[in-house]
Amino acid sequence: MMIVRGMVAAVLTALMVPAPAQAAPGDDAVRWSVQPSTAKGPDGRDYVIRRAAPGETLTDHVGITNLTAKPLTFNVYGTDAYTTDDGSFALLPAADKPADLGAWIALGARTYTVPANTRLDVPFTVTVPANATPGDHAGGVVTSVSQEATGADGRKVLVDQRVAARVYVTVAGTATPTLAIDTVRMEYRQSANPAEGGDMIVRYLVRNTGNLRLSGTGSIQVSGPFGWRLARTDAMEIPELLPGASVTVTETIVGVQPTVRLNTRITVEPAQFGQKLPGVARTTAVWAWPWALVALLGAGVIYLLFRLVRRRRTRKVVSS
Repeated sequence: MMIVRGMVAAVLTALMVPAPAQAAPGDDAVRWSVQPSTAKGPDGRDYVIRRAAPGETLTDHVGITNLTAKPLTFNVYGTDAYTTDDGSFALLPAADKPADLGAWIALGARTYTVPANTRLDVPFTVTVPANATPGDHAGGVVTSVSQEATGADGRKVLVDQRVAARVYVTVAGTATPTLAIDTVRMEYRQSANPAEGGDMIVRYLVRNTGNLRLSGTGSIQVSGPFGWRLARTDAMEIPELLPGASVTVTETIVGVQPTVRLNTRITVEPAQFGQKLPGVARTTAVWAWPWALVALLGAGVIYLLFRLVRRRRTRKVVSS
């Protein structure tokens, strides 16, 4: 029976989920949450998702809830988002200056003090530049608390804890939702038992070449000579990729018989908010020699040559 295993490097960043973040247990632990809000309180949104025209200014809110029994002072600022190599959504480190959506976000103050067990709804604006490129721009409104802590070596260190609300802004203009398949690598590993076939490992890089954030699914079909279908993987989820981002997908297909040449067709179907878009495909091949059969044929040829030589020698002896 053929078994298909798959893995995509995708890890969700818990830091970006609108849920309380909690420090390590202790008397000085701080807990707070950040979520999209209005001037009157949270409105049930998971993320801030807005549309705007170039040059337009948007106003929105984030609710910062202090879940501790003492007042907390937060640094609040906007920054850019990016997709990590494993497909996760992440924000720039605090020391990095934003150049995209994070630079468009402005708040009335840099720091806000929230009383114990209280929520503060903080307004912020997003001013889209007149020359902003069409499509999706991603970032976040970050809240951070810096606290002094004692390290394992007994020295005092400054710990900066961050929780953020994601912000997506789609700038009006021509939309180009496209994914591309790059950098395909394949490897075939034969099993010690010829009857079991071998493992085929396929790695391919999916890149968002358009201007909208996209997710999707990927699948692989393996065939031998004359189109003989040998294996097909189930659809594998590809995490949401921001424009320009990429992720590497790895599939391991077990039980593929070596047929000298294995042809592979990789198909990726983009999706935007659950709606499928036209797919893209790429084909390539790898050599997979059936060494057991080659060895058997080689042994047969050697045996036939041996018999032929022996027969000729026997004829010479009889004729003499």
